[in-house]
Amino acid sequence: MKTRPDLIAFLDAQGIDHATTEHEAVFRVGEGEEIKHGIAGAHTKNLFLKDAKGRLWLISAQDSTVIDLKRLHPVIGSARLSFGSADLMADALGVTPGSVTAFAMINDTDRRVTFVLDRALAQAEQVNFHPLTNTATTTVSQAGLRKFFAGLGISPLVVDFTTLSVVEDGFVR
Repeated sequence: MKTRPDLIAFLDAQGIDHATTEHEAVFRVGEGEEIKHGIAGAHTKNLFLKDAKGRLWLISAQDSTVIDLKRLHPVIGSARLSFGSADLMADALGVTPGSVTAFAMINDTDRRVTFVLDRALAQAEQVNFHPLTNTATTTVSQAGLRKFFAGLGISPLVVDFTTLSVVEDGFVR
């Protein structure tokens, strides 16, 4: 599994500008509000999920986004959703609870996880994610986020969580 230095090297190799802020460990949305105030851009929450058929999902959304898991599954084409275990998360994405992040898709070399991106993040000028550990936050531009996924060969499924609909071309150009 790739580590934080591997992720940073990947961002550099892809020509993605990034800035990382070190901070105390943050485990949940709502923690570290004082940290967020010092970092520009959209802040995120990330949910590692498993559906009733065993498919794995990672949802990255703006931290204020409401996600209704009971209504989401028909929108994204999954069976009923529940949270994936810590062991499954470590196996699939190489991260632990509290550190789950869109950047963990770098570890999904078998493409077991379907990535779902909140439209609000797909349109944000800058976005912030943990760099595979919850003791730092890495900021990239929206263009940098697109380059990250393109470099991995991943096309995110972009969902507007306010209307619970899939957005065809969710990234702003």
